[in-house]
Amino acid sequence: MITNGCSLSQREEKSVILTFDDGPSKYLEDFLDVLASEQIEAMFFFQTRLLHHKRPWNRLLEEGHVIGAHTHRHPNLSTLQAIDQRREIETSKHQIEKITGQTVKYFRPPFGQFNEETLNVLSDLQLEMVMWDVASFDWLFKGEALRIIDMVKKRVRNGSIVLLHELEQTLRILPLLIKELKEEGYSFKVL
Repeated sequence: MITNGCSLSQREEKSVILTFDDGPSKYLEDFLDVLASEQIEAMFFFQTRLLHHKRPWNRLLEEGHVIGAHTHRHPNLSTLQAIDQRREIETSKHQIEKITGQTVKYFRPPFGQFNEETLNVLSDLQLEMVMWDVASFDWLFKGEALRIIDMVKKRVRNGSIVLLHELEQTLRILPLLIKELKEEGYSFKVL
């Protein structure tokens, strides 16, 4: 399980991994525009019930971003029987692979909730779980988007994995968040 980027290896430079959950949303193209203009890569964890051929997943991959699975319907896995967890995770993995032609390596459980059965399914499917150590709470700050930046800046450190979502308020502050993290000396990586 990866909880922050430093668990893979210690890095010489200060770096952070931006991750976006709950897409692909109608804002995905706009998120990709911001990331392209800043010349940074990020990780996207998709609910596959939202994934279809019209979403710009091919652009996402072409620009060096990573797509991970986030289940099919976004249930709390810790409340499901093992067979239902397997169905959610396997469906998500296989649909992403079918549409993109890329092998899915990473998985993030909805709400960060999992149990031993989840870990067994991930092992069987050769998926590596990616958690986070910095929650932006962007889902709470619809009317106070600048608070998202404060939540991240207070907790970020070298190797952090930042949890964001494909939400309108996150999109509005993303350029400023990236700018402020760059000013703090951070570069941006993916796994």
